[in-house]
Amino acid sequence: MNHQTLEHLRHSTAHLLAAAVLELLPKTKLTIGPAIENGFYYDFEFESPLSDEDLPKLEERMQQLLKSWDHFSHREISVEEAKEFYKENPYKRELIDEIIKKGEKITFYKAGDFEDLCRGGHSENPAQEIGAFKLLSIAGAYWRGDEKNKMLTRIYGTAFSTKEELNQHLEMLEEAKKRDHRKLGKELDLFIFSDLVGSGLPLYTPKGAILIEEIKNALRAISKKYNMQLVSTPHIAKIDLYKISGHADKFSDELFHVASHYDQEFVMKPVNCPHHIQIYASRPRSYKELPIRYIEQTMQYRDEKPGQIGGLSRTRGFTVDDGHTFCRVDQIKEEASVLVEIIMNFYKGLGLWGQHWVSLSVRDSNSQEKYIGFPEDWDKAEAMLENVSKEYNLEAKRMEGEAAIYGPKLDFMFKDALGRETQLATIQLDFAMPKRFELTYIDEKGEKQTPVMIHRAILGSFERFIMLLIEHYGGAFPLWLAPIQITLLPIADRHAEFAEKVKEQLQAEGIRVTIDSRSERLQAKIRDATLQKVPFMGIIGDKEIADGAVSVRKRDGEDLGSPDLASFLQLLQKDIDKKI
Repeated sequence: MNHQTLEHLRHSTAHLLAAAVLELLPKTKLTIGPAIENGFYYDFEFESPLSDEDLPKLEERMQQLLKSWDHFSHREISVEEAKEFYKENPYKRELIDEIIKKGEKITFYKAGDFEDLCRGGHSENPAQEIGAFKLLSIAGAYWRGDEKNKMLTRIYGTAFSTKEELNQHLEMLEEAKKRDHRKLGKELDLFIFSDLVGSGLPLYTPKGAILIEEIKNALRAISKKYNMQLVSTPHIAKIDLYKISGHADKFSDELFHVASHYDQEFVMKPVNCPHHIQIYASRPRSYKELPIRYIEQTMQYRDEKPGQIGGLSRTRGFTVDDGHTFCRVDQIKEEASVLVEIIMNFYKGLGLWGQHWVSLSVRDSNSQEKYIGFPEDWDKAEAMLENVSKEYNLEAKRMEGEAAIYGPKLDFMFKDALGRETQLATIQLDFAMPKRFELTYIDEKGEKQTPVMIHRAILGSFERFIMLLIEHYGGAFPLWLAPIQITLLPIADRHAEFAEKVKEQLQAEGIRVTIDSRSERLQAKIRDATLQKVPFMGIIGDKEIADGAVSVRKRDGEDLGSPDLASFLQLLQKDIDKKI
């Protein structure tokens, strides 16, 4: 079943849900019910609250109604007739007013005895095509996503053409619950949120900070090979900086304004590129200096709506691995190629390369006014990125209208262990911002030229990336990333002294190691270390002390015997170096 057919099936099931709700609760006011990724939802205004316990009853009624839904019919009606139909429903009347403003026709779609205001996109024969569906959950949702509006009740569901597909999806959802980064983040003691600090502002524990630092180190090691220069910029700036760059307009609703006792207006930085531009502009530049490659690992801030904040997926403060290259036009292909190689190497180290696809995100050629810069610059930039895609066999799909406002980009979309897709890395060409800031370099003829700016992100925000890693690995990180790489388990108190010596030797080699010195049975210690997803456990008893060795067990239960300490260190280092 293709994507559009599945979307129509799910939208039809949203209608079916609304029909069942009206039959069981006729005073309910309907609003909207779109198909979404992996399912559908419908928003309702109920007279009295609903709970998850009511969903089976709704499902049962949907099953009964579906038998008579052998087709959808539609009709065009007048504004007066539509408003009369929904005279008690302000939500539908608001939608009708919007349709009128757009000059569109008002259409109603009917299946069985249920009719609803709708633009269309349904199954031809729902009774045959909707093979299986499931109502998943109930949540609150503001009308039109605006917290100033009334809170409605949103019922989420999913639908497929066969029961087998539905069961596979439900199994995936159960696995996703086990891997939920919020659940594992708490269990593994990686990060917390504090009401006193504020929502959307994560605090990383020592274990969580290790994750961030290891990822930073891996990125720096790869970037260092390509002469990337580390810079550091402040977390606030005058708003004038972002007015010139265009971000004050782009992020006007998301800027954190900083109060000052003086006249100047400051904001928390939403992006780094204008700051890096100021470093470039701090002195005259020659063509011989180019390319100049800046990178920075720092915090950025955006005032997200409270309803959109959730775990690490969307935060108000987030760490970024950001980079900007200033180069000549004739250097673009080489510089973009360098960034592709960095992205490839980094994701190969995580075992994610190959589980991805690439988007060549270009402008909407019919709406040039939405973008900054000249059409001829856009033509060059899009053609250059397409050439890089071909050279590296990226097979980038051309996505019209997906470009950033400053220029086209290559976006790298990765799938996790559950098949969920996230956009992480990006390479974006920008002819516009250097012109806005009047950046120049002196060419070989002694004349001023404007450099090109290449924005690059290898992983986007650390918060969202860590979320993906937690859920992709289910918290069982590869050895190089694991906050604790080995836990030593002395069987009795008399083995503790030798365990301390082993710990010192391992730490001297850069291994992250702890000792479980509790007066617990060995099996309890093994169970707890396994639940904490520690990659290796080192069991120490009388025999191990006598042999100067450690009995090694992996978190999956594999017994590696009792290697001497030198051999064990060699084993660990080999695993760390693989970075997979």
